[in-house]
Amino acid sequence: MSILESPSLTSSRPPLGPAYGGPSRGGSPRAQYVELKASVHRKLLNRLNLEALASADRARAESEIRTLLGELLVEENAPLSLSEREVLFGELVDEVFGLGPLEPLLRDPTISDIIVNTYKNVYVERNGQLEKVSASFQDDRHLLRVIDRIVSGVGRRIDDSSPMVDARLPDGSRVNAIIAPLAVDGPLLSIRRFPAERLKATDLVTLRALTQPMLDFLAHCVRAKLNGLISGGTGAGKTTLLNVLSSFIGERERIVTIEDAAELQLHQEHVARLETRPPNVEGKGAVRQRQLLINALRMRPDRIVIGEVRGEEALDMLQAMNTGHDGSLTTVHANTPRDALSRIETMIAMGATNLPERAMRQQVASAIQLVVQQTRLSDGSRKVTSISEITGMEGDIITMQEIFLFEKVGITQDGKVIGRFRATGVRPKLCERLRASGIHLPADMFEGVTEVR
Repeated sequence: MSILESPSLTSSRPPLGPAYGGPSRGGSPRAQYVELKASVHRKLLNRLNLEALASADRARAESEIRTLLGELLVEENAPLSLSEREVLFGELVDEVFGLGPLEPLLRDPTISDIIVNTYKNVYVERNGQLEKVSASFQDDRHLLRVIDRIVSGVGRRIDDSSPMVDARLPDGSRVNAIIAPLAVDGPLLSIRRFPAERLKATDLVTLRALTQPMLDFLAHCVRAKLNGLISGGTGAGKTTLLNVLSSFIGERERIVTIEDAAELQLHQEHVARLETRPPNVEGKGAVRQRQLLINALRMRPDRIVIGEVRGEEALDMLQAMNTGHDGSLTTVHANTPRDALSRIETMIAMGATNLPERAMRQQVASAIQLVVQQTRLSDGSRKVTSISEITGMEGDIITMQEIFLFEKVGITQDGKVIGRFRATGVRPKLCERLRASGIHLPADMFEGVTEVR
């Protein structure tokens, strides 16, 4: 079946107005090109059989689109060079098959974030620094079409009744979109990209996100089934570190992951992935993390990995850690290890308002053994700035001791952070539990300084 509509169908459609084609174009060359592209794109959609296009072979479809594009450019009386035609063809193919202006950015491996501040302004993050790019959308409707294509691909929706959505791209990149009436100036879109090849443990050492002794210590803690909490701000690299730490879980263990938008990529074979579900049009049918966590306990997991704990499921998570699901991992938004524990307490209170404060802290102290702080520094680099163990309680206070830390000592003229990783010299109490698991750590692991420039 051809992807082109029959002539009888196309001839019945009204022609586009003079604002979209022909000699009436004016303005700057860029404005003329945008107008030409909009006109050709509209005419192209009028001539395409979208139902046939959905099941057509892409190579054959592109060949027919290229032929049709040539015809449309003749109709538009647009004298484009061969290279300009190829650029236009590539952009139109992106519009038909992909995400329009975002496609070139998604193909760029150096970009870690794409931020769309209304249809006119698109920013990207490279090497930890934001910069504006020339990509843009035609108007709000164009941006809304792209957002709808993203969210509908994972069975979610966005409209006036549900103007916020979390979704993901096929490559696992995290997407957040918000539209009117919540977004005042126009639709907003944020894409947190993940590299096609996930960072390995050795890559973190090479990138100086942590030192080899710090990595070895964390790896031993995961293998010995210690419960860990990864703390950090937005964009600090918590999910990346969680992926790396989960790689040390044994192949024979059954892992259940719980996330709002599935983005963890575990390499083990025995993994069951669960994802929350938003409410339907009637506001019903939502499935929250707490419900998934309760269900996960019935799935005979050896380990539970929660992408991020952010609500009343915190209490269920701690109880699971305390009742035979050792070695569980999760992340939380916080600026310091101590703040991370305070946030966990607050989340517990959201779901169990009658639980005394001391009982909350006893739950935290007995369930979590390790808190890892991940930080994004001013130069855009991401580092593990603290590894602390929870040692118990003194009165009503949870006691902690730092084992490794990163000390910032200055900034170079070009803005690069100068610092050093340092072991505090404290031999953690966890060593006894590690020894019981057959892991013997050398004494010099908790000594020494590593300079970072």
